[in-house]
Amino acid sequence: MKNLAQMMKQAQEIQQKMADMQQEMLDLEVIGKSGGGMCQVTLNGKGEAKNVLLDPSLVNPEDAEVLEDLIVAAINDAKTKADEIAREKMQDVTGGIPLPPGMQLPF
Repeated sequence: MKNLAQMMKQAQEIQQKMADMQQEMLDLEVIGKSGGGMCQVTLNGKGEAKNVLLDPSLVNPEDAEVLEDLIVAAINDAKTKADEIAREKMQDVTGGIPLPPGMQLPF
């Protein structure tokens, strides 16, 4: 029975760490850049866009496609960074034990 109680305590600790990590991810802001930093997008830890900064020289109606591509690239860069931070935090919570294939983070 002692092992069961110890396992339950560990499960509760992991559950609390997961809740703390989820809150940290909500508070996280990641900046993705493209075009040598001329286009920047800020995402939160859930991947929601919060801000877009464009260098004024990029705003040319004739080059709208280039600007659109830069924004998409900056969003993808920020999302990649946020996902990497989430993986690192999850490893901290799970003690380095990798998640099973296909298992997603809880948000």
